[in-house]
Order: sequence, then structure tokens, then C-alpha cells
Amino acid sequence: MILILITIIPSGKMLSDTKLLLLQQLVHNASKEEIIWTEGYLAGFLDAQQPIAIQPASKGTSLKPVVIYGTETGNSKKVASRILTTFKKNKINAKTVDVFQYDIDKLQKETLALFVMSTQGEGEFPQNAVAFYEKLKVSDADLSTLKFAVLALGDSSYPLYCNAGILLDETLERLGAQRILPLLTADVDYADVVASWEIQLQQFFENDGAAAINTNNAAIQPTPIKKNYKGVISHKVILNDRGSSKETWHIEITTADEVAYEPGDALGVFAKNDSVSIQKVINYFSEDPKRIVKIKDREAPIGEWLAERNIKGLSKRLLEQVSDLLGIATLEEKADLLDILEQNQIPENIGIHSLLELLLPIAPRLYSVSSSTEAHDGQVHLTVSVNRFIVGDQIKTGLASQFLADYPVNTELEFYIHKNTNFKLPSEDTDIIMIGPGTGIAPFRSFLSHRDATGAEGKNWLFFGEQHFVLDFYYQTEIQEWIATGVLNRFDPAFSRDQQHKIYVQDRIRENAKEFNRWLERGATLYVCGQKHPMSTDVENTIIEIIASEQNTSIEKAKVFLETLETSGRYQKDVY
Repeated sequence: MILILITIIPSGKMLSDTKLLLLQQLVHNASKEEIIWTEGYLAGFLDAQQPIAIQPASKGTSLKPVVIYGTETGNSKKVASRILTTFKKNKINAKTVDVFQYDIDKLQKETLALFVMSTQGEGEFPQNAVAFYEKLKVSDADLSTLKFAVLALGDSSYPLYCNAGILLDETLERLGAQRILPLLTADVDYADVVASWEIQLQQFFENDGAAAINTNNAAIQPTPIKKNYKGVISHKVILNDRGSSKETWHIEITTADEVAYEPGDALGVFAKNDSVSIQKVINYFSEDPKRIVKIKDREAPIGEWLAERNIKGLSKRLLEQVSDLLGIATLEEKADLLDILEQNQIPENIGIHSLLELLLPIAPRLYSVSSSTEAHDGQVHLTVSVNRFIVGDQIKTGLASQFLADYPVNTELEFYIHKNTNFKLPSEDTDIIMIGPGTGIAPFRSFLSHRDATGAEGKNWLFFGEQHFVLDFYYQTEIQEWIATGVLNRFDPAFSRDQQHKIYVQDRIRENAKEFNRWLERGATLYVCGQKHPMSTDVENTIIEIIASEQNTSIEKAKVFLETLETSGRYQKDVY
């Protein structure tokens, strides 16, 4: 028998090398029936899609939009990439750039700048955008030839919703830039707002780059309202054994009402200040905690105001306001209110009312849900590590983690569900790789519980890391049971302090490089959860090295490969 292999090479290449490689791998591993099904699926997918077609500006236009993004968690970057893709499809010469890498002097040379800016904490700019904004707000540049628009991303549960985008929009206008579209604000479920922004951009280009009507003032959308739930903390247990340097709690919240959440979502906690700290602040002003004080349209006792106002880790902006009020100088980037009061003399003419007017409400803290509605009916579980750190000669703890650690069992707790559309399980037959050191294991307990309860056929591979096997092996019994029953196909732990040479999750990934790459090539979805620095950065660099080595390609092409996985939803991160 003579076997003749005929390879058909397309005359024109529509796909990049990385995308072509992914397609070839998919076809190579698929059966004839799967290929036929895929052909029909793609045809239906194309029919169902209604892409937003942004018409290119008229021939000869000088508009070359630059999409500048400021991001902490990656959402703004994703939006910027989506917009750039739309531009390229419609032959519009555009580029995206991280605001950290952008020099404000270039703005005077740009014709059109589109900003996608997220907001962090108490209305602050993301870390990569702080330097840019600080330079911009003191600049005297003439931006009268620049056209711009701002899309502000935020979380309506936090004070000063989308504040960074609002401040940026106002500053650009002050410097003479021409707003082409009203400021658009978007909550955590931002997909529809982004689509609306693209439609507005389409109209702008269809009008040959003429600004829309009524753009002199920013039009801020009403703040969305989230649904709050009430539940009772029915069970709490420390997951660490005695002798551990960690204090990690497993917390179960039982609810009478059905709580709508999915694996990958987070729970928002409304923490309050402890009574000792509240009393110390009150003592500095020789006040009565029960005295009623009115701020704006609300009246409440001083003690209640202080319980709900943020007095820990004040931002630089708020520290400046407090310093101005007290007539003092402070150089700290962040500090607790008590530290400021202890180190300075309070003027006699300054009352606590003036201070309360400055303080912002405590922003809710988010914790990944570690349960599944399929496996834990009527409950929501959390995995919370008490955050401890040293400031000067004092040991301090995180506000919300200590709040939950101290919260009494059988006591009602108010919370809300934060939908995380960018961290979701794939189809039931898709394999997944989960990398979650420390409390990063929380959503993966949710994933595995859900897949166990629903009988999902996809394979599961978990990388977990902590300090000591004996002291810090979270959910050990459940993990062993999942291994025994075949729910967890592979488990690679890294206990860093159990040997002289520290071993981390990225080391375990490197040890399994061939199999890790094989899972990716066969279509597995990759997840990383836990600390952003340095863990997620080290893990991502290791994955890129493995892809380059195992696929015999360059580091740059490996980065593109991983970016393609991220764009297609096969590489998802929830880092903090």
C-alpha cells in the first residue's frame, strides 16, 4: 500500500502564526465527526454575530486614534484590545498603549486619544496610571488640537464610583482638549457599556471625525444598584494547624433566601471598624459617642459614623485633606487616622464633625466564593486569611479580614455578590488547569465542588502552594477525596518551607513542563488566582518559558500565544 499525503497550503494567510498553530492543533486532535460539527457550529456562530462595524473616516483624514488604558486587574486592557481589534477590522490605523509607558508630552502631537481608565479603592487611579495623572494635572500643555473620549470603569459598591475616569476627563477638558463623546461610566458588568461606546465611536467616524452634539459636559450615568443579601455565619474554622504563622479561616454563611452566584464570583463584605479604634478617635476629641451628628441628609451618632467611615490606610488624597484640616504636614503615602492623631496636636477649634465630613465610607472588600450552589445548597463559603503587616514597631491587620475573623458565629451578616464574568468555568467537557497558592485556592474549591456535583467530564489539574504540608494544607481531606474519586486528575502541591530550598507553584509547573504544554495544546483552560505580586508575575513568566521551550519557539511568540489564550477566554486571572 502506498500512502500519499497531500498538504494544501493556502495561497493567502488570514491567521497569525499563533492562531494558525492553535487551529492546526485543534483539527489534528479532532475526530471526523467533531470536525463536521465544528464546521456547522462556526457557520451558525457567524450568522448569529452582529459585529459593530465602525466605518473608517473619510479618505485623507489625519485621525489616528491611540487607545490608552490604565488598569489594575486587566479589565481596561481587555477593553482596549477589543476596541483595537474593531478598528483593525475596519481599516482604521490605531494602536493601544499602557498609560504607564505613555509620555504626556506626546498628547500634544496626537489627533485622537481614547482613554479606558479604571478606578481603585477610594477613587484612586490604578498604580500604572498614577504618575501619568500627577504630571497631567499640573501640566500647562495646550491640548486644543487633541480630540478625546474617556470610558471609566469602576465598581458602584465603592465610594467615588469611576472617580479616576471622571478626574481624567475633567483635566483633559481643562487643558483645552476637545471631547468627542460624553464621559461614559461602566460598572463591573461593563460589556454592554463598551458596546454602546463602540456604537458612539462608529457614529463619530461616520461623521468624518466631527464631534457629536452636546459633548461640552461629561454625562455620568446613574450609579447602578446592587442587591444586598443577609445571612448568618453558621460555621467558622481555622484551616491552619497550631504552630503555623498563618491564620486562614473557612467561613460558612447560611441564607434563607436563594443567593444567585456562580463559581468564580466573589462576595462583597461591608466591614466596620472595631470598637477599640473608634473609642480612641473619640477620646482625642473628648466627644460623646452617642451625640447625634448630621452629615449631608443623614443624622447618626458619632460612634456609628466612625464605625462606617474609613479610618485605616487613608489614601494620599485623603491624608492631604486631613492635614489641611488639622494644619499639619504629612509625607506619608498611606497612614491610619489614629497614627496622624497620635503624632500631632489637634487644634482646639477643630471638632470631630469636620473630620467626619472628610472621611469616606468603608469600601466593601471582595473575597472569592469557595462554594458551589450545586454542592452547598443555601450556603456561601469563604476562605479568608488574616492580613498581618508591620508599620514601624506596630503589628497591624487588614480591616476586613480581621472583621470576619472576629465576627461571632450565629450572627447576621450583610453582603452582596460581585459577578466576575472574566473568571468562569468552561464547558463541562473542557479540561482545566488551576494555579492557586494560599487563599487563591478558594475559587478552585468552588470549581471542583461544582464539577463533582454536576458530573462534568473535563479533566482537572490543581497546583496549590503554602508554607508547610502539616500546618497549611487547606482543604486536605476534600482534595484527597477528589483524587480518590477521579474528580481531581492531577494535584501538584508546593510547600515552600518544608525543605531548605524553597519550592513554589511555578517550580512545580516547570517540573511538569511537557504535560503542562500538552494540556494547553489539547485545549485546556488555564486559571491563576492569588497575589498579583510576585506570584502571578512569576507564574506567567514560567508559563511563557515553558511554551517557548516545549513548542520550540521564541519568547516573544510564546507571549503572543498566551495573549491569544487570554483573548479567547482560555487564560483567566483573578489576582489581587
